[in-house]
Amino acid sequence: MPADFTSLRNYYEHPVVDAVMAMAHQYPALDEDLLPDVACVALNRLPTRYIRHQVDLAFYLTEKERAENETLVNEAVAYAFEFVQARVAMRARR
Repeated sequence: MPADFTSLRNYYEHPVVDAVMAMAHQYPALDEDLLPDVACVALNRLPTRYIRHQVDLAFYLTEKERAENETLVNEAVAYAFEFVQARVAMRARR
């Protein structure tokens, strides 16, 4: 019987998507098609933490580690919005 690897994913995917959606209203110049780009830039700035289930990592984190992760996510997403917005502006100047 082959192993099933479909449940593997990066822990930060859901928190990043949630943060992108929460901050999107602050960047009205970026349309919805660019939001996945913002998420990709943010995810690439974060450490990779693969899990099978969201509770796998969350169960073992201290409150301090949870807060640090939230800060990391928010900083990465803010950077990503600025990065993508700057690229869009540069493209518009051409």
